[in-house]
Amino acid sequence: MIKYKRILLKLSGESLMGNQQYGIDPLMLQKYALEIKSIVDEGVQVAIVIGGGNIYRGLQGAAKGMDRVQGDYMGMLATVINSMALQGELKKNKIKTTLLSGIPIESICKAMSRSKAIENLEKGNVVIISGGTGNPFFTTDTASALRAVEIQADVMLKGTRVDGIYTADPEKDPTAIRYETVTFDEVYEKGLNIMDLTAFTLCKENKLSVIVFDMNKEGNLKKIVSGENVGTLVTV
Repeated sequence: MIKYKRILLKLSGESLMGNQQYGIDPLMLQKYALEIKSIVDEGVQVAIVIGGGNIYRGLQGAAKGMDRVQGDYMGMLATVINSMALQGELKKNKIKTTLLSGIPIESICKAMSRSKAIENLEKGNVVIISGGTGNPFFTTDTASALRAVEIQADVMLKGTRVDGIYTADPEKDPTAIRYETVTFDEVYEKGLNIMDLTAFTLCKENKLSVIVFDMNKEGNLKKIVSGENVGTLVTV
């Protein structure tokens, strides 16, 4: 039984580093490709947005004196590199993919459009959406929320290195307790940090549930789409 027929999976760029300090770890690419394949084989329609923090972050560049707009565009190009890497790994595993981008690069990827994304999802292709929103000052969390709403995803899955949302940072506070479910209002009132406010508001206003989970644990992705209680579910 599949609970979620169409999903938007948000992956961080940092997750692709594995144990490296920078760049893309081929072993992490392979691991993620196999996890994604496991749900594509079940008939789930999958769209993916990947960050670019393993290569470049616009905010970090701005903090060091670089022009913010220029830095943000560089960060968006970093997401294209990560998306191309994942596309290549999925193709190696015989998964059909379509690469779209908020910043069209004709020889590599076509411009993102809602109709194009949905058309490819319905064909059974994994749709990787790179290039952020195509505009500076927006994070890839916001791009993920925007794309999820555009394609009418059943849920947005935010893959992280922790297994959900906690009362405090579990890597710093061993007494932190994980929430199984939490509302958007509770997240806001308690100051829980899951995504930036723009992304958060987009999800809330469009009644798009978000599941925060540990992407690095084998089988978690398949458990979620099958309806098992994994990670933390954020709902209206």
